[in-house]
Amino acid sequence: MRRPVELLAPAKNLECGIAAIDHGADAVYIGAQSFGARVAAGNSTEDISQLCSYAHQFGAKVYVTVNTIIYDEEWEQTSSLLQQLQTIGVDAILVQDMGLLSLHPSLPLHASTQTDNRKVEKVRWLALLGFRRVVLARELPLETIAKIHQAVPEIELEVFVHGALCVSYSGICYASEYCFSRSANRGNCAQFCRMKFDLLDAEGQTIIHDKHLLSLKDMCRIDALDDLLKAGVTSFKIEGRLKDLTYVKNVTAAYSERLNQLIRQMPDRYVRASKGHCTYTFSPDLKKSFNRGYTDYFLYGRTKDIFSPDTPKAIGEYVGKVKEIRRNTFTVAGTASFANGDGLCFINERGELEGFRVNKVEGNRLFPLKMPVSLHAGTKLYRNNDQAFEKQMAQRTAVRKIPVRMTLEETADGFMLSANEHHVVLIMEKMLAQKPQRENIIRQLTKLGDTPYSCEEVRFLPDSFNFFIPASQLVEMRRQLVAKMSAKAEDKRIHQAPVSADHTDNAISWQEKNYERYPYMYNIANEAARMFYVRQGLKTITDAYEISKVSHPMVMQCKHCLRYALGGCVKRGGERLPWKEPWFLSMPNGKKFRLQFQCNECQMNIIADE
Repeated sequence: MRRPVELLAPAKNLECGIAAIDHGADAVYIGAQSFGARVAAGNSTEDISQLCSYAHQFGAKVYVTVNTIIYDEEWEQTSSLLQQLQTIGVDAILVQDMGLLSLHPSLPLHASTQTDNRKVEKVRWLALLGFRRVVLARELPLETIAKIHQAVPEIELEVFVHGALCVSYSGICYASEYCFSRSANRGNCAQFCRMKFDLLDAEGQTIIHDKHLLSLKDMCRIDALDDLLKAGVTSFKIEGRLKDLTYVKNVTAAYSERLNQLIRQMPDRYVRASKGHCTYTFSPDLKKSFNRGYTDYFLYGRTKDIFSPDTPKAIGEYVGKVKEIRRNTFTVAGTASFANGDGLCFINERGELEGFRVNKVEGNRLFPLKMPVSLHAGTKLYRNNDQAFEKQMAQRTAVRKIPVRMTLEETADGFMLSANEHHVVLIMEKMLAQKPQRENIIRQLTKLGDTPYSCEEVRFLPDSFNFFIPASQLVEMRRQLVAKMSAKAEDKRIHQAPVSADHTDNAISWQEKNYERYPYMYNIANEAARMFYVRQGLKTITDAYEISKVSHPMVMQCKHCLRYALGGCVKRGGERLPWKEPWFLSMPNGKKFRLQFQCNECQMNIIADE
């Protein structure tokens, strides 16, 4: 049996969601008006309903993020939202707060990456609770993903393959709340990890000054899709619910094309999870979408080049080196072509990203709007805004159609038109045509216009078919057939029995040692969540950090390790560094954070030094 493979794209809004479907997504994830992990990307239930109707035509799905922690005073609002989402036809909800299980939602539940899913025991526990799918931590290597699939084959695995990276394991980052009273677990992250820090040793000596030491490059795993398929991944997730329309179109199309290539090589093993064929008016190119440089992020092991200390901003695609500077113009050595309005950037002599606009282009000679003082011959240039590409992407760039084959056949008392296991019958007196009708019949039946279908062939039974059917009757048969096919697609939503939170036999065997030391990491923010963990056997119930405000919190737990990045990981071939530990990260406002290198887990903890 062939395994369905899903490409899951982000939707900031209805427009982005429809574009994702048009460009090859098998599913989209979108935030409702509240309780999604991106407060700036909320949508009305009316828009989500419209997106569901559009997606379901292609057998594609719509998942809604309800993946923040919920406060007691929000409980009634949350319950009402879940009921609305079920009514409008969404296919699943992503959740973080275990208290939501007490509402017994009948929609399929997906455990958000915010539930910190990095070990077999945690995924097995979530499966026992009734979750249909788990979104794994971004940090997991390929062998761990495969191990989880082998140990818990009954649950679907969703894995991020592209987009921005959080430096902390998702769901256990409290830095934004600690520094700015903006909770990442409430969808209001202040981007602490994109800020500048000094790295100090135990004696106050500066190791690194004023760099973006926690700012990671962006993920790109397009070349690893084959390995991820073999490891058991069901859904390939693109990050970006705050990204623009061009990003959604370009990245979705790029990954959809690559998945199609892989499936064509293994047609007996895999099949796309939705229907339809996409045609594009552009060539997808991941270098042209927002990126800070790319990394596969631990998938094949630890590497030093996963972070971008010079800038948290988009660098874009490399376009060549400055060849010659003449007054307020310069030439570029390389094969790239440029357009008026292009945005270019480079790393200047201070190690900072500097950008400028191209005002005019004459061949390979560029006239900046304002000539950067620090630009010189040999400087590497990057383009982070491609005007020609943006103009192209502003148009309609994809059409998605489901190919069908129609059959028109004679019956005892009229005619029958069928396609995709559906049929409509026309009862009428049969009249032989005085002149050939086949071309006219094909023309009328294949006028499918804005429907999601395209007709590849019209077959006639018998082959000698030569009857006259009025054009109005042909149009009506076609309309009824399309309506039946569309209604069938809408009916394919999956529901499940209400999930119960009362499984007292589901002991918390996945409990991390860090959860014992920092019990606020369970993110318990409401009475329903408290009672859930009591039934699960948790001995000590502690409120979420957003409520408890404990002193000296561990604000982040990271796979990214600064000791390793500086070549000081002895376990991995590095050398002992001269700076005395513990090290500290220092912010310009004076806040300091102690770094704890937890080598047995190969991770770095960041602890507020109050």
